[in-house]
Amino acid sequence: MAGSSRLRDTLRGLLVRLYASRVEGHLDHDQVPKHIGVIMDGNRRWAKAAGSTTAQGHQAGADKISEFLGWCSETDVEVVTLWLLSTDNFDRPKEELVPLLGIIEDTVRSLARDGRWRVHHVGATHVLPSGLQTVLKEAEEASGANTGILVNVAIGYGGRQEIADAVRSMLLDAADRGVSLEQAAESVDVETIGKHLYTSAQPDPDLIIRTSGEQRLSGFMLWQSALSEYYFCEVFWPAFRKVDFLRALRDYAARHRRFGA
Repeated sequence: MAGSSRLRDTLRGLLVRLYASRVEGHLDHDQVPKHIGVIMDGNRRWAKAAGSTTAQGHQAGADKISEFLGWCSETDVEVVTLWLLSTDNFDRPKEELVPLLGIIEDTVRSLARDGRWRVHHVGATHVLPSGLQTVLKEAEEASGANTGILVNVAIGYGGRQEIADAVRSMLLDAADRGVSLEQAAESVDVETIGKHLYTSAQPDPDLIIRTSGEQRLSGFMLWQSALSEYYFCEVFWPAFRKVDFLRALRDYAARHRRFGA
């Protein structure tokens, strides 16, 4: 019985790889999104379904990141934003949050050591533990000269918080330049606010992928995603496969982007 099950799993895996190869072979690299945002959802539900602990679910999700970035490199993606921890996640029980923060620290260190990615933190730094702040700073410095994908690690991130921080930064910058409040208000426009976002000088995401079947943004990149395309996938993040990624790219390439027109 066990042998029959293993054979069935082997055949299923082979068919999935063949299908993925076929999809990849028909992929037009000129139509690949340059910036992909990912809401990596479903770690806890994956763990529950697998009979694992919550921490093991978060670790499985973290282990998927390097594999995912490898797929992105193969398809000429230039920027990836990974939502690792929202501001709301700090409300989780301490017995879940503490191990999760440790997993995130290890993940950031691993990305920086890899040598292929440039790591950049997006989020409210002041809400993070001092140890994690240090890890993020060191990762940015250590990977700054790398030439591969720019990997935004969204940690302590909230879309509304980002916009509030951008407006605050803009006003403080105006004050430093001796600009009056009235003058600052008159100069406010979309471009000015954009320069003060966490992703300043980066292209907005072309495609946002959310796993686990949830069909909402939950505040992810509210400003930057105004003209983004969305792809919602039923698979939990730790079980996300290359074929799922390629399907997202194929779906994106088939759309006619209107850019608000």
